Amino acid sequence: MQLPSAFLSSLQHINGFDKEAFEKIHQNGEQVTSIRMNPSKQLGEGIFQQLLSASKQSSTIKLEKIPWSSNGLYLSERPSFTIDPLFHAGAYYVQEASSMFLEQALQQTTDLSQPIKVLDLCAAPGGKSTLIQSLISSESLLVSNELIKNRVTILAENITKWGAANVVVTNNDPVHLKRLPNFFDAIVVDAPCSGSGLFRKDPNAINEWNEPHVEGCSLRQQRILTDALPSLKEGGTLIYSTCSYSTAENEAIADWLIETMQLESCQLAIDKNWGIVATESEKLQAYGYRFYPDKIKGEGFFIAAFKKTGNGNIDDNKQLSKKYGEKLSKKEIEVVSPFLQNPAAHYFIQQGDEAFAIPLQLENDVAIIQSNLYIKKAGIKLGQIMRTELIPDHQLALSSILNTSLPAVETDRETALQYLRRQEIKIDTPIKGWTLLTYNQLPLGWMKVLPNRINNYYPKEWRILNK
Repeated sequence: MQLPSAFLSSLQHINGFDKEAFEKIHQNGEQVTSIRMNPSKQLGEGIFQQLLSASKQSSTIKLEKIPWSSNGLYLSERPSFTIDPLFHAGAYYVQEASSMFLEQALQQTTDLSQPIKVLDLCAAPGGKSTLIQSLISSESLLVSNELIKNRVTILAENITKWGAANVVVTNNDPVHLKRLPNFFDAIVVDAPCSGSGLFRKDPNAINEWNEPHVEGCSLRQQRILTDALPSLKEGGTLIYSTCSYSTAENEAIADWLIETMQLESCQLAIDKNWGIVATESEKLQAYGYRFYPDKIKGEGFFIAAFKKTGNGNIDDNKQLSKKYGEKLSKKEIEVVSPFLQNPAAHYFIQQGDEAFAIPLQLENDVAIIQSNLYIKKAGIKLGQIMRTELIPDHQLALSSILNTSLPAVETDRETALQYLRRQEIKIDTPIKGWTLLTYNQLPLGWMKVLPNRINNYYPKEWRILNK
């Protein structure tokens, strides 16, 4: 792997950069694999290791804790996640280890025990959104936004697999956020960047790197931040990150945020054994944190935290809300309630011919968002109500609000994979009607058991295609 000389020269005077070690780690071909467990799916790392062995993918994979992450694990080799039913059940998310440091940035700058509203602005494919959702309280709201339409679909899919009801997925340009002044307690901006931190994972990106591209990314990052920051409450937290090494996209942006947007830099506590390099910007000594692959087990990454100065903390949007969808009738609620663990904790709406459940305490916030942004997904889609029957949706099967007493059939890995490929499955069970198919007690989706066959209701667009 030949790194551009102009790129290496641009890093010479950056704190923590060791040219020889940096080039060597890029030449050795090492690939780091890491996952983050889903705490709501209750699958411990010990069980995960047992299942890796039982699945015969590999009995030699070793697990190692990621030091700055509560639920992050390094894997000594990369299994085929596509043919792991646990992956499709949302038991874990495959995420780059360095970016999991977002957990530390949020915990050290924001009171996560309180009901708060968080925006993940550039959210696809969903790694940081699923991490944020695991950190915030169940009374809190996460708005997970993605500008690009074909990327918002995979974002919604990953949010669905994670199973949380307190997430709204939106598809908007950052400029639209100005319609929600002073609304969010925290905003996370993992900004589009030149991508130099991922050269090891994507060597083709090396050919796209040049200094004009870096400057163009810096200007784009400023535009995104300018558009989004009015929606951050006074006293709120901004977490800014990139997968770039360039100062123009990192420390220079930190200086710009302080000087132009009147933010205050936040210093974060880091363990010296982690290998993370603390930096200060050249002009205003803003704190930043760099991840070099020759010093940590992960890819290149930069992150910085800021506070929006001021004393105001007023939500200006309460009068802007309008009702989101039509409320379900009492009879319709009676149809969907048996499928839910706690029906009283939700309000129910209908959009088209689909019924949805949204946490009761978020009713006004979701209405405000609906009044101002395009919503791709809100709460949990329950399914279609056909007279006195619910045709349950896949979102409900994977959700944390599902009634755990519903009929379910536990299956082996081979049958689980047949199901995930949307093939015909044969199971001997006395259960009839709508039934959950589970693997390691985690739902994979719905099937309908009929007298002479079983109908597979796994979503066609999600099915595993490889054999």
